[in-house]
Amino acid sequence: MENVKTVVVNRKARHEYEVLDRIEAGIELVGTEVKSIRQGSVNLKDAWADVKNGECFLIGMHISPYEKGNIFNREPERTRKLLLHKKEIRKLGSDIKTKGLTLVPLSLYFRNSHVKVELGICRGKKLYDKRAAKAADDAKRTMDRAIKTHRV
Repeated sequence: MENVKTVVVNRKARHEYEVLDRIEAGIELVGTEVKSIRQGSVNLKDAWADVKNGECFLIGMHISPYEKGNIFNREPERTRKLLLHKKEIRKLGSDIKTKGLTLVPLSLYFRNSHVKVELGICRGKKLYDKRAAKAADDAKRTMDRAIKTHRV
């Protein structure tokens, strides 16, 4: 039985990007970073992933230093290596270069006792796409309100 506990969700990514595909990746961390993530002091807001030299790295993810972890604390926004199969890394690298896509972390969670990152293979939204999505959300919200008030 798998035990999944979501730590943080990148809501800004769903607003800024159109998610075409998702992939799960492990992440290389040190002990104090894992303890800090368990406390929930992590931020994915401005993070992205990149493929360099056949390896995938997560850049810009902020993990606050662990309060009780003196010399073992690392830099909060250091580049962290993602753990993926070589075949997956090659596919992601080719998608990024040829199709002009971006790898954005959508969520960070614990699966059993391992920290996992859900990466989204994304395309940036244009301003009119964002407006259309917001209008659709507003329309749905007003319809839900109307249905709720008429039921009572």
